Amino acid sequence: MTKKILVTEDLVQEGIDLLREHGCTVDFLIDPTADELAGAIAPYDGLIVHPNTVVDAALLAAAENLKIIGRAGVTVDNIDIDAASERGIIVCNAPNSNVISAAEHTMALLLSAARRIPEASASMHAGQWRRADFMGSELYGKTLAIFGLGRVGGLVAERAAAFGMNLIGHDPYCSPERALHLGVTLYDDLAPVLAQADFITVHLPRTVGTRGMFGADEFAAMKDGVVLVNAARGGIFDVAALADFVAAGKVAAVALDSFEEEPCTASPLHEFPNAILTPHLSPMTHEAQRRASTQIAEAVVAGLAGGMVATAVNLSPLPPEVLDAVGPYVPACRMMGTMVSQILGRTPKSLKVELAGAICDADPAPLVAAVLDGGLSYRRIGSFTAANADAVAARHGIALTTSAVRDAQEYASSVRLTADGIEVGATLFGTEHTPRIISLLDYKIDIAPARCSLVFEYVDAPGRIGTIGTILGEAGANITTMQIGTKPEDSCALVYMNVEGDVDGAVLDRLREAIDLRNLWKIIL
Repeated sequence: MTKKILVTEDLVQEGIDLLREHGCTVDFLIDPTADELAGAIAPYDGLIVHPNTVVDAALLAAAENLKIIGRAGVTVDNIDIDAASERGIIVCNAPNSNVISAAEHTMALLLSAARRIPEASASMHAGQWRRADFMGSELYGKTLAIFGLGRVGGLVAERAAAFGMNLIGHDPYCSPERALHLGVTLYDDLAPVLAQADFITVHLPRTVGTRGMFGADEFAAMKDGVVLVNAARGGIFDVAALADFVAAGKVAAVALDSFEEEPCTASPLHEFPNAILTPHLSPMTHEAQRRASTQIAEAVVAGLAGGMVATAVNLSPLPPEVLDAVGPYVPACRMMGTMVSQILGRTPKSLKVELAGAICDADPAPLVAAVLDGGLSYRRIGSFTAANADAVAARHGIALTTSAVRDAQEYASSVRLTADGIEVGATLFGTEHTPRIISLLDYKIDIAPARCSLVFEYVDAPGRIGTIGTILGEAGANITTMQIGTKPEDSCALVYMNVEGDVDGAVLDRLREAIDLRNLWKIIL
C-alpha cells in the first residue's frame, strides 16, 4: 500500500525524489496554521515538519494514521515527543545534517566579531574610509571557552585549535577522554571558565536548565572585553541583561544567530553596532540542506517500512554495534508479528521473543517493538519504539518476555516469537538480509515469505499437494514457492505456500472441503 507523506517545509528536491522512489505519495502544506494542519493530517502516514510547525497533543489526536514525524534538521522542540511516544509515533531528525555548517558559521561569527567586519563593511558602503575606528583582535593565543562539546562544539574546537587558540570548556556529559582528544581543558564549574575566557561560544540545546543560563551574574563574572557567540539555540543568553553589559563595554561584542522567538526583528541588542545578528543562518548552506532533506527522507522511509530509525529521538539510544547487530532483524520481527496476529485473529495476551546465536547478547528492545508494531498494525495505534513498547503493550494487556540462547542450531543467528502458543522463527539470508521463516507452529521449514501466502496444516497423505494445486490453478492462482514441514510423531504436515493471484474466501472454502485440514490461514504481509 502506498504511504502518504505530508510536508510543511520546502524540502530540497533530492529528499522528495527519494521518498517518491520508495513509492511514497508526497503532498505539501507549507507553513500551515494549526487548524489547517489538523484538518489535513488524518490520512497521512508520515509528517515532515518545519521548525515553526507545532506538533502538539491536539494535532496528534487528529492524526489517525500517523506513524512517523521527521524534522529535516537537528532541533525537535516544536514536537510534543511524550505525546507522540504515547501514541507509538516515531519522532526523528537529521542530527548530522548541518553540523559542519553550524561550526563554520560559528567561526565566521567569531572572526567577524574579533575583526569588526560588519561595522567596517557598513562604513565602506556609506562611502567612508575609517581604518583606525575598527581596530580588532587576533584569535591566536586567546582563550576560547566552549560550552557544549557535542558534535558542533567538537568541530568548533578543532577549527579554533587550527587558529592557535587555547581551549577550555564546560560540558557535564563530555568524557575526559573526548576532551583530551579535542585538546580542551574541561571544568566542572562555570566560574573558572568565565574568568579565563577571551571568547565564549555556546553549543547547547534549549532546555529548562539552559534557558537563561547566562544572566547578569554570569556576565559580571566574565573578563572585561569578552566576545560572546551563540549559533545554537535562542534563550541561552538573557538578552535584556546582555544588552546592559554591551552598553557598559564589559562585553566587547556579541554575535547571535538564534533567538528565543523567531523571526526576531527587534531586540535590546538591535541598537548596538557591535552586536552581530544573523537570521538563523547556521544551517543555511546548500550542502546542509541537501543532507537534511535526504537524511530525513531515508529515516521516514525506514520507519514506514518497519525498519530501524537510527535517528529516532524517542527511541532508546543504542550504540552502533547494537544497531548493526539487531537493526537488520527489525523487518523480520515486524513480519513475524504480522503473521502471528493473522494466525491468532486477535491481539495476543502474551509475547515471548527469543534471540539466538550471534545476536543473543544484543538489546532485544528494538525487536520486541518491531514484533508489537507488526502484531498490532491492524489496530492502527501507531508505530512502537523501544522507548514505549513496554508501556503500550501493558495498556493493551500484552505480557512481554524475552530470552536468549547461544545455540541457533544450523544458523548464525535467529529470532523466535511465541504468541499465545503460536510459534514462528526467522533468520536472515544473504547480503540483502532477506528474512526467511525457519519454523512455524514448531514445524521446521525454510522459506522467504511473499506478500500473499497460504499455510496448510493437515494429516499427511498422498495427493494432498496435487489437490491444492488443482484448486488454485482453477481459481487462476499461481504457486510461486513452497515448503513442507512434517511431524513424524503425529503424521502431520505443514505447507507454507507463496501464491500470486486471487485467493478469495470461496477458494479457501473449496480447499477446506477437499482436504481434511487441521488449519488453513491466508497471510498477507
